[in-house]
Amino acid sequence: MHKKNTPAKAIQGIISVNSRGTGFVKDESAKDDDIEIGPESLNCALHKDEVEIRLTGKRSLRDRRLAEVVKIIKRSRERFVGVLKKDSASQSFYVKPDDWRCYVDFWIAEGKRREAKECDKVLIHLLPWTDPKERPEAEVVEIIGTAGEHNTEMRAIALARGFSSSFPPNVEHEARAMKEDEKRIFSEEIPKRKDFRNTTTFTIDPVDAKDFDDALSFKKLPSRQSSGQAIYEVGVHIADVSFFVRENTALNTEARERGFSVYLVDRTIPMLPEALSNDLCSLNPDEDKFAFSAVFEINDKAEVLSRWFGRTVIRSVKRFTYENAQKVIDAKTGALSEELLTLNRLAKIMQERNRAAGAIDFAQDEVKFELDKDGWPIRVYKKPHLQTHKLIEEWMLLANREVAQFLAEVREKQKSKAPVLYRIHDLPDSDKITELALFVRALGHHFPMTGKSVTGKDLQQLFKKIEGSAEEALIKTTALRSMSKAIYSTKNIGHFGLAMPFYTHFTSPIRRYADLLIHRMLAGHLHGEKMNEEEWSAYEHLAAHITEREIGAAEAERESVKIKKVEYMSERVGQEFSGVISGVTEWGMYIEENDTKAEGMAALRNFGDDFYSLDEKHYCIVGARTKKKYSLGDKVRFKIIGADTERKTLDYQIV
Repeated sequence: MHKKNTPAKAIQGIISVNSRGTGFVKDESAKDDDIEIGPESLNCALHKDEVEIRLTGKRSLRDRRLAEVVKIIKRSRERFVGVLKKDSASQSFYVKPDDWRCYVDFWIAEGKRREAKECDKVLIHLLPWTDPKERPEAEVVEIIGTAGEHNTEMRAIALARGFSSSFPPNVEHEARAMKEDEKRIFSEEIPKRKDFRNTTTFTIDPVDAKDFDDALSFKKLPSRQSSGQAIYEVGVHIADVSFFVRENTALNTEARERGFSVYLVDRTIPMLPEALSNDLCSLNPDEDKFAFSAVFEINDKAEVLSRWFGRTVIRSVKRFTYENAQKVIDAKTGALSEELLTLNRLAKIMQERNRAAGAIDFAQDEVKFELDKDGWPIRVYKKPHLQTHKLIEEWMLLANREVAQFLAEVREKQKSKAPVLYRIHDLPDSDKITELALFVRALGHHFPMTGKSVTGKDLQQLFKKIEGSAEEALIKTTALRSMSKAIYSTKNIGHFGLAMPFYTHFTSPIRRYADLLIHRMLAGHLHGEKMNEEEWSAYEHLAAHITEREIGAAEAERESVKIKKVEYMSERVGQEFSGVISGVTEWGMYIEENDTKAEGMAALRNFGDDFYSLDEKHYCIVGARTKKKYSLGDKVRFKIIGADTERKTLDYQIV
């Protein structure tokens, strides 16, 4: 009697595709390695598509389970950016995508390429593709410019992730109409708000900032008889974007779709049109502005005695940069010195209290570029960490935490089913922490852990021990990668990295859609402004969408920095530099240059003194004959031997 073959279980998931065209899908029901899908079994699936796969019963050379894609449930995207090229044999046009994880070229039929010429960088739309034996077809949607030009490359980075520098005409029209009606809007609305225009208020922002999301106000109150302690009223005033951007408008639809403003090396691609982001909503100095405010009575120990939330009108008397506010604090004299010194002192107490609770500081050096008029990098420097950065950060953290706690308390008290949008950060995965501990040990450091799972204090101790060492940046980066990612969710689990049981985003509604939603939720509770049921039911989907847009914005920002690093180093081919080994693989080692943080590959084929191979267990490359060892975290001298600005890669050679 023959046994019937049981059909393999269908597994659904998001597929990740590497540059060699091999796909991987995580099986949530198993702790096994990711499932591997060979190039011949992708069946038209592209990177990040939602797919259904079936196991083949076979295993790969690395002993992973093998599968094939049987259905594409949902395309991750249908728009791609790439360079238009011409096939010399057939004279037909095709687009080679910029994304190296896109393993196919897209054929462009003659009537589908608009006016695009060979070597133009273009935005294309993928047409239905269901036969893996056929080359996918696409049509040109937009001609970005000549490939390789600075402006073209910056726009391409953003467009590839769905962020456009221009807004649809109906969105611009709504923004302009409000700006034209500004006088009437303000005269009617101001009497309905709590007036803070006579309270000392100011902003602290980067020197090149054009939109001002947040302002601080400060007032010393009479001390309480019982305690004799000084009492202060501190207002965290946030641009009231929700007043201008209402539901069921073109402005709201566009802001929701974008989710974030994007900050590239040389430009900002805003979430809102300029009439709002730099004008109506922005808390510019010496202008009456609408804010949504969190106002605290706070004592000398930085303890919150009371809090008030509501819509206000403010007038900033001073626009500080981080640098000139720091000068006032250092000199202990100057414009608003009393206010700045008191707020800074209280911020330091809050910072220490958060640290004692287990908040982790992952701050690392940030590289900035000075560009010439054509966008070419002529200088690279590290952005300094100032106390004024921490001052603003601590007051924003306080406002975000208190708003989240208030919304959660109201929900509990009213037994309400209305969701709250939290910013959550899960506990680290235990397997990844075990790997981190092994990694840290391999670099010669001890990772102190107080229990089976890691705590924020454990990580604080580790970072203190490695401070100033060559491996500091490497260990911090690896620790960060072993953490869960912070996301938006209606299900609160607290924020591990900040050591806060309640946390949300309230302080940046000009550049983050999540904060705009929180303002609406807060208004709903404070003023009885009800949201329609469709909006409520869509919140979990919205949380996932905004998280996805955040990833896209961060990728675009990193990519723009990477391009400038490669361009800067391309003029220094043949020169020697110092760096740290940041990665080891079967084919070579990655080295990060000390000043620019530009990472390049030193290929093993260029090591002339011996045959080297990877010792995976000890994170090092070892010479077969000489036993010479290159380990992760080692300081090395290297020479730049090649730079590919198109592929954004650097080739290094050990000297």
